[in-house]
Order: sequence, then structure tokens, then C-alpha cells
Amino acid sequence: MLFRSQSTETIIIIATLSIPMMIIGESSLSFLGLGIKPPMTSWGLLLARLREPHLLRHYPWLLIPAMAIMVSVLCFNFVGDALRDVADPYSK
Repeated sequence: MLFRSQSTETIIIIATLSIPMMIIGESSLSFLGLGIKPPMTSWGLLLARLREPHLLRHYPWLLIPAMAIMVSVLCFNFVGDALRDVADPYSK
């Protein structure tokens, strides 16, 4: 057994599966202007520059934060699913 107790196992699995929701929530709030303000930076603020469609044609590298969000959310989901499978291999 990988984990020491049932509660530790549950906390770790819930944490790894809830981090992607937090990333998406923070980036969407920052994109809308309700999150982190401009001296600081976040993926949502970097994506907010794409509101003007002509920028994407001239600066396609502005899509890098969107790809970073997608990759990090997928990685956390895969890790959370793998930990859940390790903790209880017979659940469906």
C-alpha cells in the first residue's frame, strides 16, 4: 500500500484532482479582469491580450499560456487518476 492511512490517501487524491479546477478558475477570473491585477502576472492576464483578434495573426506565440494551462491541467488530472488507481485498483 502506497499511503499510510485512508484519510491521507483521500486528501492527496482530492488535492491532485482539485488543483486543475483552481488553475482554470484563477485563469478565467484573471482573463475577465476579476483576478490578479497587472503588476503581477498569471496565465489569465497573458491570455487577456488575445481579446483583440488582430494580435493573434501577428503574434501567434501569445497562445503559449493557453497551451500551458491545457498541459498542466491534463498532467494534474492524469496524476490524480493514477493515484486513485493505485490507492484502490478494484474501483471503477
